[in-house]
This record gives sequence, structure tokens and C-alpha cells, in this order.
Amino acid sequence: MDERDYVVIDVDLAHTRDAETPDLGMSRGPMTQSEALDQRRQPGRFVAETMPLKLIEPFEEPDVTPSAGVTWGVEAVGALDSTLTGAGITVAVLDTGIEAGHPAFAGIEIVERDFTGSGDGDTHGHGTHCAGTIAGRDVDGTRFGVAQGVTRLLAGKVLGGEGGGTDTIAAAIQWAVDEGAHVISMSLGIDFPGFVRRLQDAGWATEPATSRALAAYRDNLRLLEALASFVTARFEFGRSAILVAAAGNESERTAPDPYTIDVAPPAASLGFVSVAALGQAGTDLEVASFSNTGATLAGPGVGVTSAGLGGGLQTMSGTSMATPHVAGVAALWAERLLTDTGTVDPDLLGDRLVGNARSLTGLSFADGGAGLVRAPG
Repeated sequence: MDERDYVVIDVDLAHTRDAETPDLGMSRGPMTQSEALDQRRQPGRFVAETMPLKLIEPFEEPDVTPSAGVTWGVEAVGALDSTLTGAGITVAVLDTGIEAGHPAFAGIEIVERDFTGSGDGDTHGHGTHCAGTIAGRDVDGTRFGVAQGVTRLLAGKVLGGEGGGTDTIAAAIQWAVDEGAHVISMSLGIDFPGFVRRLQDAGWATEPATSRALAAYRDNLRLLEALASFVTARFEFGRSAILVAAAGNESERTAPDPYTIDVAPPAASLGFVSVAALGQAGTDLEVASFSNTGATLAGPGVGVTSAGLGGGLQTMSGTSMATPHVAGVAALWAERLLTDTGTVDPDLLGDRLVGNARSLTGLSFADGGAGLVRAPG
């Protein structure tokens, strides 16, 4: 019989809350469709055919020298005026890896984990750029890091080489939580069109290929939501994190026939904070033309300068760039919670992010959710 690659997780939340050392049961590998159906009959077990992930590709921009040595995004989210720096907070970036030797990360403990089989490091630059926005130190007199007091970064390489898939991101989230992450930042999405094309290349007709892809998409959405619930439930045991993910760049608001696309998984899954992108419009901010709809929050995502490969700076645009701004602000709020309560409750952290977001004139809830993320004072 036809075997397919599946990811299986066991999430019994009732048992998790009673367990002394809760853990997530996870397995990955080939199964027949009949075997997968048998697996689904088990209580608390979620089974999904592995789908490919794709980078939420940024738009390359001409490199920009920020005025007054500070990027506009750091100013917009209020990081300059915050008394907090993210001290004591661990942030995970699940992306293309990181250039650990970049001067932006001087003094930061970086824990790398490769989930792709291509080795540590970053040959693309996307993960390095995102990590720089979260916690990067100044480079050449330019401030671009939101939470510069963060001294521990987890760099999970989930894109590149032969990786990755929805099984990869599930394993990486579990790893990040086990490593003590308080905030997990993801600028990636499920590659639905790529999955359909793969099936077509294997001889499937368009309609059955699309039908199978839809079923896999549904199952992965459920699996990711169950995973998010498990992560939140682990707060009672001192190991939990808020999950922040990019909404996607598939919309075309300025095309001759404009259209918008809804936020895509994993950001679309319940339990994830999804992030839209904003750009500058004179003295105001507006939703980026590419930004998908239905996000939880919005962050600066157009013309964002941060760490680039080779030790310098690079300017990019995308919801990928907005997401680390939100993750960086989440680190600041996490420090506030840690100071006030001794713990970082991911539900309470999410409430702080949403409750303190700033609404913008002309920005609808559909385009920007609660509004522009803002740092604590």
C-alpha cells in the first residue's frame, strides 16, 4: 500500500496537568493511510501527513542607513523609551539558522540546533536578520535590536538543506520549550501550493491532489493547535512559551485587481500570535501591501534594517520582519512579568501584548488585529 510521511503527537492535556514531568510524545515516519486512521482512534493523539514548510520570503530592499542611528521599527514599538531590556528572558528563533559570529550577537549565548540535516549556521540570512531585530546589539552605530538585554538565544534551523516540514516545526517547538524559551518566533508557513505540485509531479491529477492537500492542511492545523495547547499547559511546570508567527506575504493590495489572503498556518492556528506588517506613510503607519489579513497584532515590516550575513547590515520587508519586532516586545513584557510575579505565564503575556497594542487611524481590525505592538514603559 501507498506509504506517506506522518507526524504523530500525543497530547493528553488532562494527564499533562497531573503529571510530575509532562512530556510530549512525538514520532515521525512513513505509514499507510489505514495505519494513520488507526492511530487517530487513540485518545489525545493527533496525526497529520507531513507538509513542506516554506520561508515567508522577504522583499529585498536597498540598504538604508537609519536616521539618528535607530531603525524606525525600534522607535515605533516604543523600545527606546522602555525601562526594560529583556534581561533574564530566553528567545527562540525557528528559521534558517543564525550567523552566530555576527557582531550583533556579541555577548549573547547562542544555542544552535539543526533540524534540516544541513548543519548549523545560516546560508540564507533570513534567520540572522530576524534574530538581530529581536535582540541584536548595535552595529556601526545603528540600533536595530528591540530587546538588547536578552543574553540567550535559541536558533533552531528548520529551513534549509533537506528540511523542513510540519514535523520539523513541531519537533523544533518542543525543543525550544525544553530549552527554556519564553518566546518563540517563527517567520515561516505551510507550503500548500508546493505540496499540491509535489503530488502532481508524482502523477496525481489536480483534483485528487488538491483534495489530499486540503486533508493534510486540516490535520496539520489541528496538530499545531494541540501542540500550542500543550505548550501553554506546561506553564504550570515552569516550562512554557508564547508562540509568535508571521501572517504571510501573499496579499496584493496595490495590484490592478487587488486581493487579500487570510493568515496562513502555523500563524493561523489557535494558540499562536499572528503578525501583520506595517510600513511608514509620511508621519503615519499603514498596512503593507503584501500583508495577509486576520492577524492578532501588527509590527514594523517594511524597510527593516537588521543584521545581514557577513557581519554587516541588510534591509528587508515582509511579515517576517514584523514578527521579530513583536517577539522582541514580547521579551520586554516577559521581563516585566518575571520581575512582578516570578514567572512568565504565556496567556498573561499574550494579554499584555494585545491589551497594550496601539490602534492606528485607518488600520482595520482585519488588517492589523489589535494594532501596533507596544513595549512596556
